[in-house]
Amino acid sequence: MSQPQTAVTYESVLELIRQVSEQMKARSEETDRKFQETDKRIDRKFQETAEQMRKTDEQVQRTSREISSLGSRVGEIVENMVGGDIVEQFQALGYDVNECSRNKIFGRKGSDASGEIDLLLEDGDIAILIEAKTTLKTDDVKDHIERLEKYRRHIDEKSNSIDRRKFIGAVAAASVAEHVVKFAQRNGLYVIVQAGRTVEIIAPPEGFVAKKW
Repeated sequence: MSQPQTAVTYESVLELIRQVSEQMKARSEETDRKFQETDKRIDRKFQETAEQMRKTDEQVQRTSREISSLGSRVGEIVENMVGGDIVEQFQALGYDVNECSRNKIFGRKGSDASGEIDLLLEDGDIAILIEAKTTLKTDDVKDHIERLEKYRRHIDEKSNSIDRRKFIGAVAAASVAEHVVKFAQRNGLYVIVQAGRTVEIIAPPEGFVAKKW
């Protein structure tokens, strides 16, 4: 038995159009709301990123200032050694120092026999390689021992080299702990300490012998 057909009237068509229009409006409002939420999330993310970049920039600037300050302090220590009586102190230990040079770069950059020496004292047969730090640590002593080994290789690898000098090491700092002093001395290095504008070699222990490279 066939179903009775509903008559299509003008009013029913208008009602259908009204319902469709309301559905489209609701969907449009929902879409707008989602876009607004997305915009807010993106805006928050940009703000967070900008804040993080600002903090990073401040940290970089602080680090840069600290590095600059450390570099100035190391330069001050070296300057005080040159302008002070460090040469006379080494002469008193038996080294006839007659030449002094700062920031000596040696070897081809990046090679395993290259580096920089903060202060180099020479007496003809012996050269004293000095590394300066604001605060001396055990690792700094190890690094300087490696630097001495590199300088030895650099001299030995120079073509037609007849340089037969021996090299000894010293480390200088404004602050150095007692255990670091002992570590350096046990490894045959002199230790120089700065107090104000005065620098002095810490008296080596009995039986101390400077290591030669």
